[in-house]
Amino acid sequence: MLQRLLSTIVLWLTFIGLLRWLGRPAAVGFATVMAVLTQHEFYGMLQRMGHRPFRKLGLILGATMILGPYAARTLPHLTNQPAWLHELYLRFGDSPQLMGSLVALAVIICSLRILYERDPAQRVETLSATLFGIIYVPFMLHFLVEIFFLPVGPNVGLMLVVWLVAVAKFCDVGALVIGTAFGRHKMAPSISPKKSWEGLIGGVACSALVGAGLVAWLPQLYPAAFTPLVSALAAVPIALLAVVSDLVESMIKRRADLKDSGRSVPGIGGAFDLTDSVILTAPAAYWIFAGLVWQP
Repeated sequence: MLQRLLSTIVLWLTFIGLLRWLGRPAAVGFATVMAVLTQHEFYGMLQRMGHRPFRKLGLILGATMILGPYAARTLPHLTNQPAWLHELYLRFGDSPQLMGSLVALAVIICSLRILYERDPAQRVETLSATLFGIIYVPFMLHFLVEIFFLPVGPNVGLMLVVWLVAVAKFCDVGALVIGTAFGRHKMAPSISPKKSWEGLIGGVACSALVGAGLVAWLPQLYPAAFTPLVSALAAVPIALLAVVSDLVESMIKRRADLKDSGRSVPGIGGAFDLTDSVILTAPAAYWIFAGLVWQP
């Protein structure tokens, strides 16, 4: 427990320090590294299940899911670039169009490679495993970059991501504390025997308190519409999705016969054990934040 606590403190200090002093580039770089490490571990678990994804190709394509939206928003503003390149950014830099194109490109590349790279008996499984890893991890996490670039200012966008991560991760903390003390009714015994309904309630309540407290503490760093009350209400679906994310990872690890996704973080496990609660919550948080700042 002490090792887990120390690792959590170090990770939070590193995360906040990168955002505070280096801003968006460091945030995007951190998100890319975590996405690639998570996808790498995810492919490793799929291999333990008997699948054979294109690991290197999938990781390269996955990294473009994070870096692509960032490049499309920053490169057009650079000086001394060819006019045709600037025009290309303007035409295809819109995020939904860009991400749709990147997903289509991933499908095309993997489909072409599968024709000659694998045993015919495993081609369909290899294709599906590779694409599943790309979609489930980096594509879902690219919504963090979308939050960074919401029309609320760079620092506000970064703080919205801090809010998301805090709300998602503290749900696990609240669930652990309350579940250990009062848990009596198992929530999903076949997936995660230690989780209880009492722990779920405690986790959601903890997320709501953390979300509201963070906004009340630093109101100048959040959109005006994102009041402590709105923050607490928004934290509820985020916390519930964080629990679902954790259960999905538990199912994958159980199927792969693993306790942790890796050993890169002492006391916690692997990168997947860190990012699992953000995978499903990142797009949901983006939709909530975009709705708050949207103007007709």
